[in-house]
Amino acid sequence: MKTLSDYQHLFQKTTIASITLLGFSMPLFVGVEGAKAQFLPPPPVPVPTPTVNPAPAPISEGYILGIGDRVQIDIFNVPEYSGPNGQHQVSVDGALNLPLVGTVPVQGLTTEQATEAIKQRYAEYLQRPIISLTLLSARPMQIAIAGEVQSPGAYTFSGIAGGNAMPGSVTPSSGGLQLPRVTQLLQMAGGVTALADIRQVKIRRKQPGSTVEQILSVDLWELLQTGDLRQDISLRDGDTVYIPTVTDLDRVEARQVAVANFASSTSQPISVAVVGAVNRPGTHTLAASQTTPGGFDPENPQQPTASPSVEGMGVFTVTRAIKTAGGITAMADIRNIEVRRLSRTGTEQVISVDLWSLLQEGDLTQDIVLQQGDTIVVPTATTANFNQSDNVAMASFSPDAVKISVVGEVMRPGPIQVPPNTSLNQALAAAGGFNQSRANTKSVELIRVNANGTVVRQTIAVDMSQEVNEQNNPILRHNDVIVIGRSGSAAFQDGVGGVLGKLGPVNGIFGVLRFVGILD
Repeated sequence: MKTLSDYQHLFQKTTIASITLLGFSMPLFVGVEGAKAQFLPPPPVPVPTPTVNPAPAPISEGYILGIGDRVQIDIFNVPEYSGPNGQHQVSVDGALNLPLVGTVPVQGLTTEQATEAIKQRYAEYLQRPIISLTLLSARPMQIAIAGEVQSPGAYTFSGIAGGNAMPGSVTPSSGGLQLPRVTQLLQMAGGVTALADIRQVKIRRKQPGSTVEQILSVDLWELLQTGDLRQDISLRDGDTVYIPTVTDLDRVEARQVAVANFASSTSQPISVAVVGAVNRPGTHTLAASQTTPGGFDPENPQQPTASPSVEGMGVFTVTRAIKTAGGITAMADIRNIEVRRLSRTGTEQVISVDLWSLLQEGDLTQDIVLQQGDTIVVPTATTANFNQSDNVAMASFSPDAVKISVVGEVMRPGPIQVPPNTSLNQALAAAGGFNQSRANTKSVELIRVNANGTVVRQTIAVDMSQEVNEQNNPILRHNDVIVIGRSGSAAFQDGVGGVLGKLGPVNGIFGVLRFVGILD
C-alpha cells in the first residue's frame, strides 16, 4: 500500500499534467505545493465587480511597448493574477515583472508580440493559458518634426488618461488612450509654412529589433480635398516627421492650405519688409487683432489712418502688406511685384505677383499669402501708363490721399490733400485757381523730391484744356510742390521771394521745401 510520501515522489516527477475530479479538468502547477493544491476544491469564480479604472482604449496593431507603458494582463480562470492584480508597468529595464514567471522583456514588442511572449512563459506552469493584454496608458512619447513648419524641433505627447500635461505636451481631454496624429503635431509646431509641400510629407519610423527605418508617405492635400482620414495617421514614440519644401508654388493650393487647421496661425503677428514704390517703405507688422491702415494720412505720414477691425479677415496677403506700407506711389509698377522668401533650407524663392491681373480679371491667386520674414519689392515703372492710372488709384492697396503743396499766386496757397493720380490742372483747381491779377498763368514750377533724396525742378507749360500727359498736365506724387510765380518779367526766385518774404530769409528750392514741411 502506497503512503503519502510515495504520492509526493510521484508528483515531484510530474512536469505538466492535469487531474480529473468528477469529470472536471483544470491546470496543474508543477511541484509539491502545486500538487497539494490540486487536492483542494477549486475556488469559486469571483463575480466581476465594477472598478473605477477607465476601460483601456483599443490601439492599433502597430503600437510598440516601451519603458513607462502601463498594461492590463488577464489570465483566464486565474483571478488572482487578473483584474486589479493584473496591472503592471514596463520597468526601466524594458520588462514586466509578473507573478510566478518573473520578468518578461517586452520593450520593442507590439502588444500582440508581448501577449505571445507572456503566454509562452505561463505555459511552463499552466496548461493552455488564455491571456489577454491591453494598454492602460501610454508612456510620454517624443516625436520630432523638421522642414517647413514654424517651430521645428522635438515635441512630447502624453498619452496617460487623466494625467497632468507635461510642458510642451498634448494630453487627450477624454478618457482612454489617444495616439497623436500628424495634424496634431503640425498644430503644436505652429503650422506649416507657405512653402510646405503637404503632398509629400514623410514619416521615419524605427522598426523593432532592426536598424532599418520604415518610411511612410502622407498626402495631406488628399485629406483637405476628399477628407481621407487615412492620411492623418497616428504617430509613435521616436517618429520623425519631415515637411519638404515645394519646388513650384501652386497659388491655388497655397490659399487653401493657408486656411487649414494645420496651417500657420493668423492670430500671431508677422513681420514683413515692403520696399520700393510705396509711401512708407520698411519693415511692417501684420496682426489680425489690430486695425489695418485704411489709408495714408498726408498730415502725419508716419501714422496710417485706421479702418474698421480686420479680425476674421483671414490670412496675411500682399495687398494687405502694401496697404500697411501706406499704399503704392503713382509710379509703382504693379505688374512686376516680387515676393522674396527664404525656405527652411536657406534657399531664396522669388514669386512674381501681377496685381494688375487682380484688378482687371479678379485673379485672387496673385494676392499670395505671406509668411514671417517675406520681402515685398514694388518696382518703379519706367514710363507712366495713364490708361491704368485710374484703376490703380481706386485699388485697395493705393493710398486714400496724397499731400501736395501749392505756393505762390493762387487763391488758396498751402498744403492740400488730393486723391491719388491727381493731375497738375486738378491740383491748381483745388487750390482755387490762379490769382488772375498777379499770377503767371503760362507756366509753373514743379518741384519733386525723389525716393533717393534727389530734388528735381521742372518748368511746366500750363494748358488747362489738356488731358493727362507728362508735358503739360502730369500726374502728381506725394510731397510734390507747385510754385506759381508772378506775372511779368520777374524771375522765378524773385517771385518766390516776394511770396515768402514775410516768413523770413527763405530762398531757393530748399527754402520752398522747408516752408511746405518736406525738409527740416
